[in-house]
Amino acid sequence: MSKMKLLVITTLYPNKVQYRHGIFVETRLRHLLASGRVDATVIAPVPWFPFRLGKGSRYVSSRDIPRIEQRDGIRIYHPRYCAIPKIGMLLTPFFLALSIGLQVRRLKKAGITWDIVDSHYYYPDGVAVALTARSLDAPFTVTARGTDINLIPRYSLPRNLILWAAEKASASITVCSALRDELVGLGAEGDKIQVWRNGVDLTLFRPMDRAKCRQRYKMTGKTLVSVGHLIERKGHHLVIAAMSQLPDCELLIVGDGEEQRNLEHLVEKLGLCDRVRFLGAVEQSELAEIYSGADVLVLGSSREGWANVLLEAMACGTPVAATEIWGTPEVVQSREAGLLIPERTPESIAETVKQLFVDYPDRAGTRRYAEKFSWDATTDGLLHLFREIAGGGALHRAGRTT
Repeated sequence: MSKMKLLVITTLYPNKVQYRHGIFVETRLRHLLASGRVDATVIAPVPWFPFRLGKGSRYVSSRDIPRIEQRDGIRIYHPRYCAIPKIGMLLTPFFLALSIGLQVRRLKKAGITWDIVDSHYYYPDGVAVALTARSLDAPFTVTARGTDINLIPRYSLPRNLILWAAEKASASITVCSALRDELVGLGAEGDKIQVWRNGVDLTLFRPMDRAKCRQRYKMTGKTLVSVGHLIERKGHHLVIAAMSQLPDCELLIVGDGEEQRNLEHLVEKLGLCDRVRFLGAVEQSELAEIYSGADVLVLGSSREGWANVLLEAMACGTPVAATEIWGTPEVVQSREAGLLIPERTPESIAETVKQLFVDYPDRAGTRRYAEKFSWDATTDGLLHLFREIAGGGALHRAGRTT
């Protein structure tokens, strides 16, 4: 059987400057490629703003991203698209479609072809792909991942465009059942939606020498870790506030972002400078060491599709305390995994962490729990779906959940 050719289109993809940006998309693609049954080309547009902006703006940093780069043998194209702060939400799908269309034309001239288009994030990415569908000369799918379904559709125009794109797509994929239910609730056709969750890399994320990891990162007592972009939605500020009620714990915060200064001020205001440390963004290999040394991963998010950090921590033997939102209850289903935080408040976070320490899970059991979430089933399911669509067949397993 000949290899299937994928064209992956997404603004969520790692690059030379933002090496953890959309890493879950890259990870899924790497597992598809590892099957030996597909080849892939990636179009990962990056934002461009025509005027001078302040230092630290994401539009400034995007200037350092190369137009073409190679990662793990995959060629990635980074065309620019116009992104206008504050008012860009309504215009971005159209600017993005123009950028994608021009890049598609260049690829065709170079003789690059594909059998199916695998796009990620419904708005603006999926809408932009739908706008360029005619020039793509291939069927396309869109994977919904979180805020593209549980937040953006609150606005009427984006909601209507998302539903229009879902109708044009050969299939929609969601990373958890909660997002599928929400997409159906918005008005999308349920028979065209399949649920294929993210897996976890059990080789990269594994229990390491705990004593060495704790020594390297200067973990002395009960150690909590909060991982993710430093933005309000991730809830780092709530975890910091909860530390006032957890006097025997220390907290490591991993990530960078626009809220860092505010979070640092909060730490100072609460007098927690001796118990809260910011580690910045780290490579995945370092993240595995941090998980292995820590006692609990705390996730205080307000919205998540399928939070990869939960399974990453569990795969390293570290249980979690996570807000009971969206796809998270589908990840945290037993005591070995950790506990769900019933309310998104510092008080509820602190109480849940205390309960977890009262009857702390066996770390080997937490690892075994994570092993049920390998990439194998998802990879096989996606390959079957893509080949069925590329061959023009009906979706006999529509609505499949794993």
